[in-house]
Amino acid sequence: MEINELYRIFRDSTGIATDSRKIAGGELFFALKGENFDGNAFALKALENGAGYAVVEKGSAADTGRAALGPGLSSRLIPVDDTLATLQALARWHRSMTFVDGKPITVIGLTGTNGKTTTKELIKAVLSVRYNVTATEGNLNNSIGVPLSLLKIDSRSEIAIIEMGASHPGDIKELVSVCLPNYGLITNVGKAHLLGFGSFEGVKKAKGELYDYIQRTADKVFIDADNRELCKMAEERPDLQLIPYGVECEGATMLPSDAVHPYLRLRLHDGTVVNTALVGSYNAANVMAALAVGRHFGVPQDKAVEAIAGYVPSNSRSQLVKAGRNTLIIDAYNANPSSMEAALENFRMIDAEKKALMLGDMLELGADSSAEHEKTVMKALSCGADKVYLAGEEFMKAASSIAIPASCHADVKTFKTSAELADSLEEEPLDGYAILIKGSRGTRMENVMKVLAREQ
Repeated sequence: MEINELYRIFRDSTGIATDSRKIAGGELFFALKGENFDGNAFALKALENGAGYAVVEKGSAADTGRAALGPGLSSRLIPVDDTLATLQALARWHRSMTFVDGKPITVIGLTGTNGKTTTKELIKAVLSVRYNVTATEGNLNNSIGVPLSLLKIDSRSEIAIIEMGASHPGDIKELVSVCLPNYGLITNVGKAHLLGFGSFEGVKKAKGELYDYIQRTADKVFIDADNRELCKMAEERPDLQLIPYGVECEGATMLPSDAVHPYLRLRLHDGTVVNTALVGSYNAANVMAALAVGRHFGVPQDKAVEAIAGYVPSNSRSQLVKAGRNTLIIDAYNANPSSMEAALENFRMIDAEKKALMLGDMLELGADSSAEHEKTVMKALSCGADKVYLAGEEFMKAASSIAIPASCHADVKTFKTSAELADSLEEEPLDGYAILIKGSRGTRMENVMKVLAREQ
């Protein structure tokens, strides 16, 4: 089937579905394949549940069994060579066929090692002051999530913000070929997914695929001019058009945090104070990015500042939560050496009578894992915590292989899993602590949060 014909079917549908259990009626179902599932096996169920059509893989059981279904169902099966490639092609076509005031819709492509989702949400909040914005939902930022996000664009959309994640070389190159961004923004580059990228240089090369695309299209990049690595990457592409932002380059200052003002606050060069509901000085660049994007698209500064102040983080990202007898700084959606270092440095500067760290393993670091966990333990021991709890086999090995400095008086405990740490907290609850909770998603640090939330 030609893409324009499939696009007509999509436009007449109620939307895209990839889960046969979540059919409301009239959707275009895509039978995608994953490591543990094959959507082709559920295509007929999707049609029975009310999907209008189902895109299936040629040669699959759904395709080869069409003749026995009768004309009613068989005519609603669309066999293709590759269902994911077809989904991406449909999303690219939709993006190209969506116009605002006679011009293709503006798409901002966003990636980076840390802060992607927070920055996306801040930009969305700011741009929504003036525009109808479609943005990546949650962290649907991979080869499936990006096309699904694009296909959410409707006739009311004026700007789209598409978050792109990467764990292997070529991932960003693939995703920009789908979303075709007019503007690019890399939040930062750091040590993450080293197992897939091979090295920090591999991370920069992969993230730089966004810059490469924007360079070819002669569009523009929003760049943190305070970030040395990003500036080097831009210098390697001398004709890249830049829109700079940054705390230092714009003459902004971070205001001190205290018990009255525990959240990040910035004073801009004109004296304007930007209040946020974010924890951590590392979020300052994300705030400045949102202000820069808003300024470029004509959002008045006072309205942008107001929108940023109204954004409240969720999903364990830069959250400050009062839980029982303690104050929790929750940054546990994910972790890598770069984000862990930033979180620990911020925690070191927090003024609290009693402080505790609860850190979970950083995953996907490959051959660098042992060394990076040892470095993180040493940083954890030097940031003024009274108690340091380490969860995961990598942190257990790291703690046993280093010499604890004599100057460190922290009570250090290690646990094989976050569940074991949670059990320990049940037996020995904390009282009156400021607690940083951080770890990779796979370490399930929410086990700890559940216990702390119950403590009264």
